[in-house]
Amino acid sequence: MNPLLYTDGYKVDHRRQYPEGTTLVYSNWTPRKSRIEGVDEVVFFGLQYFIKKYMIEDFNTNFFNQPKAEICKRYTRRINNYLGPNQVGISHIEALHDLGYLPMVIKALPEGAQVPIRVPMVTMYNTKAEFFWLTNYFETLLSTTLWMPCNSATIAKQYRKILDAYANETSSIPEFVDWQGHDFSMRGMAGLEAAMLSAAGHLLSFTGTDTIPTIDFLETYYNANSDTELVGGSVAATEHSVMCMGTNSGEEETFKRLITEVYSHGIVSIVSDTWDLWKVLTEYLPNLKNEVLARDGKVVIRPDSGDPVDIICGNKHGTTSEEKKGVIELLWDIFGGTTNAKGYKELDSHIGAIYGDSITLERATQICERLKEKGFASTNVVLGIGSFTYQYNTRDTFGFAMKATYGEVNGEGREIYKDPITDDGTKKSAKGLITIEKRDGSYQLKDQVSWEEEQRGALKEVFRDGQLVIDEDLKHIRQRIKS
Repeated sequence: MNPLLYTDGYKVDHRRQYPEGTTLVYSNWTPRKSRIEGVDEVVFFGLQYFIKKYMIEDFNTNFFNQPKAEICKRYTRRINNYLGPNQVGISHIEALHDLGYLPMVIKALPEGAQVPIRVPMVTMYNTKAEFFWLTNYFETLLSTTLWMPCNSATIAKQYRKILDAYANETSSIPEFVDWQGHDFSMRGMAGLEAAMLSAAGHLLSFTGTDTIPTIDFLETYYNANSDTELVGGSVAATEHSVMCMGTNSGEEETFKRLITEVYSHGIVSIVSDTWDLWKVLTEYLPNLKNEVLARDGKVVIRPDSGDPVDIICGNKHGTTSEEKKGVIELLWDIFGGTTNAKGYKELDSHIGAIYGDSITLERATQICERLKEKGFASTNVVLGIGSFTYQYNTRDTFGFAMKATYGEVNGEGREIYKDPITDDGTKKSAKGLITIEKRDGSYQLKDQVSWEEEQRGALKEVFRDGQLVIDEDLKHIRQRIKS
């Protein structure tokens, strides 16, 4: 498909709507508002994929390297069928094809950087006067590609902050947090690309993922190498079909076969609430205690339904002692463990727990806090972070938008801006050319600057005239997000 059709329908004729003599359009892409309480900085991530995949791969393969006559024929058919016979024309499409590359500059902050709300992350403008129309033509494609990885990377960072804080306070193994947030989201995302983009954002802060394709994604677009670095990983795990096939009456035997035969060593996660979680914890596991402790590895118990906080930590209003204690305390009763130097209990290394249903930032905090109140280290449980976290967001979660703030008409610069009188200030844009400066460790916007000032600052060229200028790797982006 011609990538010039990867846009909103109203974009295709804006070329003729700009003033006569327009030669340059300069725009920026900015998170304008946070709808997550307490989050006032957004992690920037995904631009390198956007450039490599769409501006280079797709345009070279599906536009520049295709016969011009065929490109124009198909473009004309699509636009005329869509808008009806009109004067959009194809001369500008022919001219771009003849040029052989995208005459654009993209400048950006470093990926993995945490950017305050209302500070632009990206600027974009044309390098050849006749292609001024390209700048905002890319708004739709850039927006639909970037908002999700930025959202997910930002939310993953919030999980990391929570889990780090509690691990530093209660655990002897704070490094385990790398694995404590585990991506379970793939099946609930809006297609494969969304799943990979979101999971890649998650992996900036964690190493646990069940989204296998995102590892290839990061190798292809972010220079990762799973042979020499830990990009993402997981463990052997069951699902309900496995447990059901073993039958209700044979569930204990299924547990035993899994931990002594199929996985006689290493980590194995076993879904444990297919029928009766409390029976697993009070009958099967006590019966299999010796087998569990004899293994060279860990058996991980996975509840998968109910209120995550109460299931893991116990519900003081529960009707049974099991419900009141919760999974971690019940595992402690069976297998014991140690009390660390900070005064908190850590389960024996042969046993653990993971919960991966409907986890949220609030519930993660509650789980860690309740465990702490009961005298348990937060790292006794892994949290499966799924689409309940990563899919329940939109472009408006952080108010992302790409807006033009400067243009040139007949050689004269025009500072332009948007500031609707009926808005609450969210949609007010910067004005004119911009630069981003880093002061006291935080990025700050300065607008209405000269071209000389625009060339300085934290925004660096990452793309110019069809070529990628900066090619970052996952390792350095991960280091940046942790700084």
